[in-house]
Amino acid sequence: MNQRSIQRLHFVSSGTPEADSAKAELEAMYGATTADEADVIVALGGDGMMLQCLHQYMNTDKPLYGMNCGSVGFLMNDYRPQGLLDRLNQAQETRIHPLNVEATDKDGETFTARALNEASFLRQRHQAAKLRITVDGKVRMDELICDGIMVATPAGSTAYNLSAHGPILPIGSSLLALTPISPFRPRRWRGALLPNHVKVQIEVLEADKRPVSTSADHVEFRNVVKVLVYEDTSSESLILFDHDHGWDERILAEMFKY
Repeated sequence: MNQRSIQRLHFVSSGTPEADSAKAELEAMYGATTADEADVIVALGGDGMMLQCLHQYMNTDKPLYGMNCGSVGFLMNDYRPQGLLDRLNQAQETRIHPLNVEATDKDGETFTARALNEASFLRQRHQAAKLRITVDGKVRMDELICDGIMVATPAGSTAYNLSAHGPILPIGSSLLALTPISPFRPRRWRGALLPNHVKVQIEVLEADKRPVSTSADHVEFRNVVKVLVYEDTSSESLILFDHDHGWDERILAEMFKY
């Protein structure tokens, strides 16, 4: 349970009419504090808004509390303006670490980004991608023919990873999910669960004929030939959930929906 004494709040809206209206209502009730002075950043919108804020306030020691004014809201709490300070002071805090994504494109240019949900690799044209998978310097699969593949964190395991039939990971687990997207050869390969301390390298085979892009949450790089993905334990974002509906409960509920 969160042990902070929370009084000062900074509200951020996704920009939709619903979120803007909620921001005005909450600021009228609780005041408006700058982000630097706030005890908590309250994000108003959907999961996309929360993900943006988690990136923006990474390594600031500012906890994020989302209130759902969007459509999905897995990362959000219910929107209820009354009793917000009590909810915040009883909320459960979870620390999440991002993935570092180091990509090299066909021209030899290198790019880096962070992903809190997943690093994904997708074919750019009509032909399937051909990929080689290496874990901690050892080739584990010489050739995977597929639409793509992703490395998902526990935080992101219920997002794109779940849609691709990947496993749901408990938030406290020291695991990463390596999940193929529409695998063609080997057709029945369903991916792997990896310790979160490993480094995963994805190499693109026949890159000129079968180009591949990689995405780290909302950042995309085109025509990549090699990408290294690993967890960055030196960086973290803080997220708060209501004490009676924390992240563990949300993930357990997702597990038993199917």
